[in-house]
Amino acid sequence: MEEAVARGGVCGAVTLVAQGGKVVHHEAVGALDVPKSKPMARDSIFQIMSMTKPVTGVAVMMLAEEGRLALTDPVEKHLPEFRGLKVISERHADGSLTLRSPSRVITLRDLLTHTSGLPEYGPEGGAFYSKMDLTLAEAVLQWSQSNLLFEPGTKWQYSNPGIAALGRIVEVTSGQKYEDFLAGRIFTPLGMTDSFFFPPAAKHARIADVMVGVPNAKPVGMGDRILRKGAKYSMPEGGLYSTATDLLAFYQMNLNRGTYNGKRLLAPASVEVMTKWHNLGMTPAAHNTGQGYGLSWAVVKEPLGELMLTPEGAYGHGGAFGTLGMVDPKNNAVMVYLIQRMGPGPDTGRNAFVEIAGASVSS
Repeated sequence: MEEAVARGGVCGAVTLVAQGGKVVHHEAVGALDVPKSKPMARDSIFQIMSMTKPVTGVAVMMLAEEGRLALTDPVEKHLPEFRGLKVISERHADGSLTLRSPSRVITLRDLLTHTSGLPEYGPEGGAFYSKMDLTLAEAVLQWSQSNLLFEPGTKWQYSNPGIAALGRIVEVTSGQKYEDFLAGRIFTPLGMTDSFFFPPAAKHARIADVMVGVPNAKPVGMGDRILRKGAKYSMPEGGLYSTATDLLAFYQMNLNRGTYNGKRLLAPASVEVMTKWHNLGMTPAAHNTGQGYGLSWAVVKEPLGELMLTPEGAYGHGGAFGTLGMVDPKNNAVMVYLIQRMGPGPDTGRNAFVEIAGASVSS
């Protein structure tokens, strides 16, 4: 990790490995900020971006266990604005589309496995995330009539609006704001005291800058985005701030099949079904070769997925700023890699961390 910082690929990093429920490695290297005026600390706070998705998935499973929803439910049962979706059957040279009704409606399972046919982003693309000026309800309403790219359940297409819709379903079925449900039902029981969607002023000084993918660049504009000043959008698909130790609690709960420090958040059956590969036979089935999707988790299923020394059955998720969390049931281990970087050029630190950690915990 120190070499990655020295090469200029990242400003700083926090890494953590736990095995058998005990932390065996937890270190911070480099700087918290791009000007390198503050050292990185083990309790530094990171925007974990799409690592948020499995946390949203756990919230959905909690509500399923309570009978408030079923994974086979049509999305439109809970969000009527999704009625009448059309699938694109043909694209014409002049830019026009031929649409038809899909053979079936999209379900919550489709959203959790990224097989709904919804696109990767809403009509504004990624630009929406520089503003975040809509509430979750407003954003999902705006995205709800996106044309499906394919028949539900037939292909894999990573979809941020799909996970956002799940967050909105959490609100509708629980009667609470999405972020309040997660705080009360997940963060507080797990002792995740540094996990939140809207940064409180008392935590600002511990939040890491985001570096553009060239050395000595200015931090990426969350400026307002780093602290999300004025933001209304909670972003169930990628809005969580957290620390390595907070994430360890969440991942250890899943590794323990739903329990942590004597508190049960999920039934073992829920963890089991979430961490199975659901999009069998699809190519691609995830961002990385050899992985497919469970219910909001990316799962290692084929030998090519084991080239990073993570065994079959390991599951986790990455984030847009280079973060990664992995749960390895075979070796009873958890791995967390936190940086804040985006833009051109590879971050070889993440691959090195996964390989070193995977080799170290293997039995």
